[in-house]
Amino acid sequence: MVFRVMNTMSGTEEEFRPIHENRVNMFVCGPTVYDHAHIGHARTYLAYDVIARYLRYKGFSLFYLMNITDVDDKIIERAKQRKINPLELSKNFNKEFLDDMFSLNMLSTNLFARASEHIPEMIDQIQRLLEKGYAYRVNGDIYFTISEFPDYGRLSGQKPEELKKHRIEPDPRKKDPSDFSLWKSRNKDELGWNSPWGWGRPGWHIEDTAITETYFGPQYDIHGGSLELVFPHHEAEIAQAEAVTGKKPLVKYWIHTGMVNVKGQKMSKSLGNFVTIKEILQKYNSNVLRIFFASSHYRSPIDYNEKNLENARENFRTISNAYNIAKNALDIKRSKGQNKDSNYLDDIQSHKNKFMEAMDDDFNTPVALSVMISFSKKLEAYVKEDPDVRIISQSIQMLDDFCTIFGVNVRRVAVAEPKALEDFVELIIELRDEARKRNDWKAADRIREKLSSMRISIEDSSEGTKWQRVE
Repeated sequence: MVFRVMNTMSGTEEEFRPIHENRVNMFVCGPTVYDHAHIGHARTYLAYDVIARYLRYKGFSLFYLMNITDVDDKIIERAKQRKINPLELSKNFNKEFLDDMFSLNMLSTNLFARASEHIPEMIDQIQRLLEKGYAYRVNGDIYFTISEFPDYGRLSGQKPEELKKHRIEPDPRKKDPSDFSLWKSRNKDELGWNSPWGWGRPGWHIEDTAITETYFGPQYDIHGGSLELVFPHHEAEIAQAEAVTGKKPLVKYWIHTGMVNVKGQKMSKSLGNFVTIKEILQKYNSNVLRIFFASSHYRSPIDYNEKNLENARENFRTISNAYNIAKNALDIKRSKGQNKDSNYLDDIQSHKNKFMEAMDDDFNTPVALSVMISFSKKLEAYVKEDPDVRIISQSIQMLDDFCTIFGVNVRRVAVAEPKALEDFVELIIELRDEARKRNDWKAADRIREKLSSMRISIEDSSEGTKWQRVE
């Protein structure tokens, strides 16, 4: 079957053919690290994690790059409120973000590139845009001239007259209201760097193109991000990069994820309706979250609610139970070496074909997930019927491949006896309570996170701290 992906630029599914045969370069817009990451971030980055896993499973040599925006007006404003250095604030939230991603088993990214570590590359790119006439200077500020780039608006499908309505950054000195900033002049007492135009800091859009040109050159295969970034961020990236290098297209395939909704509204920090990753992991483990997100196509919106999460938990149990029942049966029957039920081998291949067909169809995880669940139920029933060792082994391998692509862990590990586990958790909670009494909130939070990673949820109440194991 032909491997197809939906390209936002063309609005159609296209056959996936990398620029350099088997090598794939993929860039995804990372977070602006000024606050705790929420499950809207989790949805986006787990979607690309599954995409990266599947590309590697297909045999592609993938380099997956993500930027970290640690220089931004939001970061500076939050740092002022907390009276700390902006780079210190972003460093702390950057570490927290990476910890969250690790907790979600998001391990496919090759490199996280921090904006603050690529300032010289941004200055160089801005300088070249000025020399080529695509940018202009207003005192110490530099703006991109969109009138010099006729393709501006092509990704979002907006016409030139529609673009005129967007006053992206109010400044009466601009040639056009839609011109966007490349460099912002600042006072010496503010966060900034020296440049040929004086003290200042880069605009948001230039960060990504400077980083991708550094690591990928003028063109690469996949650019990902959430749907809300199409305009103006990704339009600006295209304009900057293609103008400065003269190479088109900057990106061969544009891939965008849908939003997470809460009661019909987009989940976001600005609306105050977000749930942090740490909060949700106290109740549901990463496997359940991954199944929850996989139940909706990456391009579609997904509703965050308890019912959907409980369904995801039940689906994970179905898959996990089948896998572990089969593993136990294999250990028991390995010495018998039976060799029958050859028709079941055809059923294994049929499910694998259906799974691959779904993933080859623009990473259709809902259909692929339904195949996993269907096969898990059949496998569990088959194991109860005096099964063949070879067939169990092949079934386990296939289910293991599916789970690896989805980033879920179905292998059960040995745990302490219930009483020993209870005593251990009670001791740890006592240590946490002592830390809270000392106002050592950092230590208390660290203990909570560690318990969460062990699938132990704790809840502080007037009656004391309660805990429970979560699936």
